[in-house]
Amino acid sequence: MFILASASPRRRALLRQIGAQFVSITPAVAERKDGEHPRDDVIYNALMKARKVAAEYPDHAVLGADTAIVLGGKSFGKPRDAEEARHILSLLEGRQHTVLTGIAWVVDGRVVTDATETTVRFAPMSPAEIAAYVATGEPMGKAGAYAIQGRAAVYIEEIHGSFSNVVGLPLYAVAALARTAGVVMEAADDAAL
Repeated sequence: MFILASASPRRRALLRQIGAQFVSITPAVAERKDGEHPRDDVIYNALMKARKVAAEYPDHAVLGADTAIVLGGKSFGKPRDAEEARHILSLLEGRQHTVLTGIAWVVDGRVVTDATETTVRFAPMSPAEIAAYVATGEPMGKAGAYAIQGRAAVYIEEIHGSFSNVVGLPLYAVAALARTAGVVMEAADDAAL
């Protein structure tokens, strides 16, 4: 069993989907989003989350993650309010953007990190469509102000890369990095017996 250093319900659902055995603890950390180096930022933020929890639970493997949307060199996280959600969506609509997720495992003081990049093309959206989507409340709490696994799916023309990354956690990369770190993510087949 490991600890997920995140409050994200989407990350928890993705890990449950693959049978991972974990508990979730939300770390209080200040995230870095300098915009100049988004890949470095998401790895840094993932690592800070994992280290914060690992300091309190040193006998457990800890997974940290951080996701950002990148368009034209600018990084977007979760919108603060409906107005910012409308603004972000107005920038994304009709264009291609990148979803970056940094992941970090901290195990017995050792650290392994990586980042996954997925390209997403949004269909054009009218201001009325953007307003209607924001009014559903779905964009709140989501990096880039949309949920590909939700109502926004009708506006996604193309995706190149990991779908689970766009949801919030690149499962293949997480599992590959876990193997590198020596972490067993799933319960043994006979664990329930």
